[in-house]
Amino acid sequence: MMAQLLETYACVPSTERGRGILISGDPRSNSILYCNGRSVIIRYLDRPLDVSVYGEHAYQATVARYSPNGEWIASADVSGTVRIWGTRNEFVLKKEFRVLSGRIDDLQWSPDGLRIVACGDGKGKSFVRAFMWDSGSNVGEFDGHSRRVLSCAFKPTRPFRIVTCGEDFLVNFYEGPPFKFKLSHRDHANFVNCVRFSPDGSKFISVSSDKKGVLYDGKTAEKIGELSSEDGHKGSIYAVSWSPDGKQVLTVSADKTAKIWEISGDGNGMLKKILTCPGTGGVEDMLVGCLWQNDYIVIVSLGGTISLFTASDLDEAPLSLSGHMKNINSLVVLKSNPKTIMSSSYDGLIIKWIQGVGYSGKLERKVNAQIKCLAAVEEDIITTGFDNKIWRNSLHGDQCGDAESFDIGSQPKDLSLATLSPELALVAIDSGVILIRGTKVVSTHNLEFSVTACAIAPDGKEAIVGGQDGKLHIYSINGDSLTEDAILEKHRGAITVIRYSPDVSMFASGDANREAVVWDCISREVKLKNMLYHTARINCLAWSPDSNMVATGSLDTSVIIYDIGKPPSSRITIKGAHLGGVYALAFTDEFSVVSSGEDAFIRLWRLSPQQ
Repeated sequence: MMAQLLETYACVPSTERGRGILISGDPRSNSILYCNGRSVIIRYLDRPLDVSVYGEHAYQATVARYSPNGEWIASADVSGTVRIWGTRNEFVLKKEFRVLSGRIDDLQWSPDGLRIVACGDGKGKSFVRAFMWDSGSNVGEFDGHSRRVLSCAFKPTRPFRIVTCGEDFLVNFYEGPPFKFKLSHRDHANFVNCVRFSPDGSKFISVSSDKKGVLYDGKTAEKIGELSSEDGHKGSIYAVSWSPDGKQVLTVSADKTAKIWEISGDGNGMLKKILTCPGTGGVEDMLVGCLWQNDYIVIVSLGGTISLFTASDLDEAPLSLSGHMKNINSLVVLKSNPKTIMSSSYDGLIIKWIQGVGYSGKLERKVNAQIKCLAAVEEDIITTGFDNKIWRNSLHGDQCGDAESFDIGSQPKDLSLATLSPELALVAIDSGVILIRGTKVVSTHNLEFSVTACAIAPDGKEAIVGGQDGKLHIYSINGDSLTEDAILEKHRGAITVIRYSPDVSMFASGDANREAVVWDCISREVKLKNMLYHTARINCLAWSPDSNMVATGSLDTSVIIYDIGKPPSSRITIKGAHLGGVYALAFTDEFSVVSSGEDAFIRLWRLSPQQ
């Protein structure tokens, strides 16, 4: 058997309150680049399910750009490192340079593709550096900034010029190469967030948190005009992008609107159109990033949602692409509709995905509490949070019905539902377990050991509780009382996960010492042992619907699938399934596994017999 990647549901760009993000793209392949965590994500605007990921940065990535010929990508991270890598054959690394001593916020290639300018934060006065792309040697001195430089731009035509802007309210202009300081403008009264040259190099524009946009001549850097203030933004302007013909600019702002401005010959901007992105009106609808590429207008909100407008038909409703921004810690496949996958991340987001379609909407909950565990049966969703509360929501299509919550007094560690009588749930807390029926706590059981995981049988008659000591305690449930039946010892580390097989003939457990064990439910003997192929803690496991296979996911970034009828050595291993570790697994059918992890991605794998 082997596993092949069928679909990838991408994460959204990492965003930060009060700052813009700079996304970029390649007009030829119609792809865009953005960063989330240590990953640089390449997405194709005309094929949203086609995603590539570059995960070789050692620190959080901040910005990435295609070279003018589209063959190379330069990406930068918070440590001040720039990596230059090829867009083909497995992203081969060309060079790596340590450019600044702090985070890099923006970088640009020169139009001939030989030089790169990067700017950001640094110690002393070094906030900007330009260097040769192949040797890393400096091309000029960049004086004149006293604080973090947020954006830089390279004039796309000769004679070359570089313009930078930053937190010292300045827009600085440099001539070269070798580049040297020419002049500085102080037209803004707050942080200058983004600066961009028009495609023909005749003008450049700077936008700022003082809600103004200012236009300058591209050759002399004289101020020539402004965006009209009558129809101006009512919040900080975070990013700006020129239309391909250089006659219009697109701006996005904290006032939750995007505006398209017609730029006249004398350099003033008149409002042409206001674009509104769909949203609930909360903080997460502030717009922080934009890109105008070919006929696409790409707008990114603080919540990470990417809205795609068609430039030639602005009245058409935008296509929304969304996903998770943070670690996805739970996945649920609905039995009634196995094509539907629900995922939750700890920041309180629940998203619905449909195989073959991808993103299909967020579940709107009335209270967006953080989520630690998520479980679902038929039309019921149960979540536990870090706030000691348990929520039970009914599901109606894409909406959650009325939610009922109750406090259990200490933090839930694990949650298990009796699938045949879904009213019944078992919640593990540090000191024991709690039995729940509906929204009422039936009984609390203090156990003699520190509890780390639990599972309840589908019929609600038996419970298995795993401890910090690596022992599995089996209890029979009678009404609301628990009676200990057996203690199973095999694990050499704290139990992290326990799951019953769908036919309830077996159960599997995984521990922090990288081992998984499959047990027989009746005889309580070990059925499959020596499942010791991970190199770190096992975070999650899942059974196939026919109970023939069990999959484990680990902190070591890999997923391993075992066939119950064969020795563990004939396993299938998916190496590097998720950067940073695999945190949730589920089977959608006998031969399809869906996995998610630290990188906020969801991947669907198909298991096929080897030819």
